[in-house]
Amino acid sequence: MNHQNPTLKKAMLKALEQSLGIVTTAAKIAGINRCTHYDWMDKDEEYKKEVEAIGELVIDFAESQLHKQIKEGSGAATIFYLKTKGKKRGYIEAQEINFNTKKNLPEWMDEGDES
Repeated sequence: MNHQNPTLKKAMLKALEQSLGIVTTAAKIAGINRCTHYDWMDKDEEYKKEVEAIGELVIDFAESQLHKQIKEGSGAATIFYLKTKGKKRGYIEAQEINFNTKKNLPEWMDEGDES
């Protein structure tokens, strides 16, 4: 990690973990401006990697909460899981669009009518 403001960067990383990756909340906790965080993201590759790793932890946490809801019998959570993770097994939501243009075309344009 870049040695410019290492204490503040560590505080921000800890705050990001506590706030589940919410930058504004973490910046308030760490006592920095949220723009400082984004500046660090642009200029410090190691800091950026650590922030991205926190983002992955937040996704892991959210998935664990989803699994908890599924175990508790939540139909909405189960459906959401199947629509996102069960696509290969056919759990997808598809829209069927039927264009019945024959009804909307003037009679002289209706090629299917041989009268």
